[in-house]
Amino acid sequence: MRGSVTVFTMNAHLPLLIVGLALLASGCATVPETGRSQLLLISPAEEFQLGLTEFEKLKKTTPISKDSQTNALVQRVGQRIAAVAKLPNAQWEFVVFDDAKTANAFCLPGGKVGIYTGILPFTRDEAGLATVIGHEVAHAVARHGAERVSEGLLLQMGGQALGQAIKTNSGTTQSIIMGAYGIGAAVGVALPHSRAHELEADRLGLLYMARAGYDPQNAVTFWKRFSEGKSGGGVEWLSTHPLDTRRIAALESHLPQARAEYQKARPR
Repeated sequence: MRGSVTVFTMNAHLPLLIVGLALLASGCATVPETGRSQLLLISPAEEFQLGLTEFEKLKKTTPISKDSQTNALVQRVGQRIAAVAKLPNAQWEFVVFDDAKTANAFCLPGGKVGIYTGILPFTRDEAGLATVIGHEVAHAVARHGAERVSEGLLLQMGGQALGQAIKTNSGTTQSIIMGAYGIGAAVGVALPHSRAHELEADRLGLLYMARAGYDPQNAVTFWKRFSEGKSGGGVEWLSTHPLDTRRIAALESHLPQARAEYQKARPR
């Protein structure tokens, strides 16, 4: 009897196992430039729609800055980064959210970038802002959000329910999506960010700012400044991310490649 129960249990779960293995096999992808393998179970089109929907919701619920100088600065830097970031079919949009208490930024699929005014005292200048925007855009290019959504949905609902979960966009799915794309501080949902993703976004962002004509050394300066600012409390951006010392050391190790890109981008 015990053996027959075991056989029944295995057979009952066999379809789900097969589906899960098929999803894993079909979902393998590679991050541009770094070559890291990743699991992606949603298409770029699905990801784009999810990002667009959440961005429109956020614009309706969060005050948008009317400061002309700040908006001009963000547009200028953002467009320079966008010009060198390879994000297929991107419809770039840069919005400054008027929230001085939130030192945060994000980039949703499709090129939807949000900058909270609380991060501006830390960026200070164009190069500092390029560091932040380059980092966030790198998340979108590397499809880190899609990777986290894929992993989260797979764990939460199982591979068999993944497609339906995306279509229905349930409350659970919305929570996973909002946390995965780094807007948890704004909507009250927080999922731990992968340290590997953050270091990868640092590396790619460093290249983007260099290719956009910003001295990559300024990224190290920004992170040191940001690290010192965090000691005063109240800063939520990247609070679950790598230690600042590790992040800065990793950035410095990538500076030679970034400097080479910067030299190519500088006008002769």
